[in-house]
Amino acid sequence: MNRMALFVFNPDPMCVVHVLLNALDLQQNGYAATIVIEGAATRLVVALGQSTHPLHTLWERVKAAGLVAGVCRACAGKTDSLDAAKDQGLPLLDEMSGHPSMSRFRQQGYEILIF
Repeated sequence: MNRMALFVFNPDPMCVVHVLLNALDLQQNGYAATIVIEGAATRLVVALGQSTHPLHTLWERVKAAGLVAGVCRACAGKTDSLDAAKDQGLPLLDEMSGHPSMSRFRQQGYEILIF
């Protein structure tokens, strides 16, 4: 099975919507897809968790499909989104000095796409 890890650093909602849609599309087409929320994109965790956000429904679909590997613990701390990530039950990834390790995903056979 093909594996794709989508690392999203860019907080622009137009970028994030494509990450969410592509993760769903990959999964629906037989890929193992997962999303890692990194860098400045961690600040969107707060907004996406609010029912009034335009991407909230899509975000909930992605979470329900099990497509979110997690959120960078260090970056979520810097962007004041750590509590929102915890409240939403998102894993906090921190195995590389507080950040997610790309090598872990590579060792598990994932191709890495960076947004």
